[in-house]
Amino acid sequence: MNKKFDAVCFGEILWDVLPTGSKPGGAPMNVAYHLQKLGLETALISRVGKDENGAGLLKLLHDNGLTTEFVQLDDVHQTGIVNATIHHHEISYSIIQPVAWDFIEWDQNLSDLVEQSNFFVFGSLAARNEISYQTLKQLIEVAHTKVVDINLRPPHFTQNLVEELLNCADIVKLNEHEADLITRWYHNMNGLENQVQFIQDKFSVPLLIVTKGGDGALVCKEGQFTTHKGFTVNVADTVGSGDAFLAAFLYKNASGEDVKNSLQFANAMGAFIASKQGACPGYDVDDVKRVMNQSLVG
Repeated sequence: MNKKFDAVCFGEILWDVLPTGSKPGGAPMNVAYHLQKLGLETALISRVGKDENGAGLLKLLHDNGLTTEFVQLDDVHQTGIVNATIHHHEISYSIIQPVAWDFIEWDQNLSDLVEQSNFFVFGSLAARNEISYQTLKQLIEVAHTKVVDINLRPPHFTQNLVEELLNCADIVKLNEHEADLITRWYHNMNGLENQVQFIQDKFSVPLLIVTKGGDGALVCKEGQFTTHKGFTVNVADTVGSGDAFLAAFLYKNASGEDVKNSLQFANAMGAFIASKQGACPGYDVDDVKRVMNQSLVG
């Protein structure tokens, strides 16, 4: 491997089976898709079955400029599938297991890939199986900026796992429900900012991001809060909007933008994706800028 990548995403790649049809998904793949669209050279470490669903996902990556070199092929397990149900813009998931991305095997090429990149993005879901979990642990050891998109999907996590991931993180993204859940493992604490401060202090997280759906997001960087109220759009579905938000924030961060501007752009990206069906629609940066120009509410 000679090429160096700006970012590497690790974990699930799958098909979200929605009422409107099947859409490609998986948080790490979604983040990789958007990072690549925004101009950061990004690689995805995952695994698919040798089946039609796997071939479709590999084609999607290839067609959008993402390398498939680090997506392993599984002779035994099927490509990931998630049955998604939407109620009033809230999504519930039935995540099939075991599937191919539960069995991501370590090899030295993966370690070299991560060690030579800037951002390493991962979450809790891909650690539900011991094989992928052990691979992730080895890659965390060589990663530089470790970005944890915690992505809690009951029953696919434990408190011990979440604590382990938070303890190693340089940047954490979670939503307000996840912030509340994690905080209540230790204290009954009201107020999102109090919860964020508690998590940041307990796990020594330098930069913590909390998304609030249609109400925007906040960032706490080394104890300093920055908030944004979000943008108004006509919501098609919210699948993948948080993943797009994270990619946009990392893109601006890599460009040297301050937290305020990064947060504004990330909110616009999340809102734009929520206005489209599925997690990975076609677009360019001008589409996101139009959201910023037309729909700013705070």
